Formats: sequence, structure tokens, C-alpha cells
Amino acid sequence: MTMSKTTHIGRILGTPVPMLMPLDGPVHVLLIGEAPGPRGADKSGVPFLGDAAGKGLYDVLVRLGAMTLPPEIERMEWDGALFVASGVVPVANGVALGNAFDRCPTDNGATFRAPTRSELEGTENLTRLTRDITMLRARGLKGIVTLGRVATRTIDTLFKRTPMPEMARRALPHPSAQGLLSMAPDRGKGAKMADLQEAWMVRCQYAVLQAGYPAPEADPS
Repeated sequence: MTMSKTTHIGRILGTPVPMLMPLDGPVHVLLIGEAPGPRGADKSGVPFLGDAAGKGLYDVLVRLGAMTLPPEIERMEWDGALFVASGVVPVANGVALGNAFDRCPTDNGATFRAPTRSELEGTENLTRLTRDITMLRARGLKGIVTLGRVATRTIDTLFKRTPMPEMARRALPHPSAQGLLSMAPDRGKGAKMADLQEAWMVRCQYAVLQAGYPAPEADPS
């Protein structure tokens, strides 16, 4: 989730959003964003679920067979509170989703702000990330995909503190409109947002595979 300006959303819960991961079995790749969004993960309690920037990510993971979503979600508005009310729960397969900062940043419960560098790179937050990654390594974690500059910088800082040289790393632009435009030449002038999103999804799928997720088996038909 990336918003460069403070945004008035309504009541922000600001409670920690834990990683989404499989109940059992291996976890090959961890995907890390910036922070839960005020309309999405802050309400759904699931990383990226309901965040505007999360829709493309979930679509990529579904294509790979790394995520299962209930079929009724296709008929629903992409909204965290609605998903909670409807009991929508994604099921991860071989991947985990998390954030560099695990709660929606706010000072007053009503206004969203970006997480500060001191929050992201402070001892408490880096310790949390290290603990989560260590737990996933015990389940076979091979690589990490960071979404956006903030997530990438935070993981860079963590690895300087706790080196993990065997861990594959892939960095992508954030799937927000701002991040998608950063991929396009001439600052996206004349580019169609739908085309940029599809290009990002292709890059994301490739990054997840390069980070260690098993390639889907070819359809024999």
C-alpha cells in the first residue's frame, strides 16, 4: 500500500495484520508490501486483501496456483470490510504475504499516513520481520519479493543487520498507480493503466518464479 499524501478514510483500526501463509506444507516465497491499506487489509485483516493495489497481486498468485479465492469474490466489490462481512478468506499455497510495516499507519484513527522510516527500521519492527522470516525459513523459504521502494529498502536494512546470503531477492515496483507509472517510459505519458497493470502482473509472476516458487506444470492437453 502506498499513498504519498495523508488521506482521510474514516475509522482506521490500526491493528497488526499478520502474514497470510499456508496452514501446512512448504512456503517457497514471501511477498512483502509497504503497509496495510485503510480500505483493504486494515479492515480485512489479510495482507493486500481489499487494498486497491492488491487485486493484481492476488490475480497473479491465482494464475500460478499459489492462492485460492472463493468464486463469489468475482461478483463482489474489492473492499476489505465487505470481505470480512461475507466471510471471504483466501487460501495460500506455497507463498506467504506480509508487509514491511504490519499495521495501517495513523496518528488519530481517521487519517492515513505513510509509515516513517524510524517505524520501519526500528528495532521492534525489524525484530518482527526477522522472526517471521526465520519461521518461514524453517518451512523451506527460498526467496523474497518486495513490492515497492519502501519494502525493498526495509528488507535491505534487515539483511544488513541479519545477513541471509542464501535467500533469493527480487524487487518490483509497487502495484499502485504511482508504482505502475514508474515502469513506463516518459513517466507514463500516453500509457493506459490497464496495460501497465498487465505488464506489472507479468513481471510479478516471473519474479515469484525466480524467487523460488515451483513453475506450474504444463497442461498436457
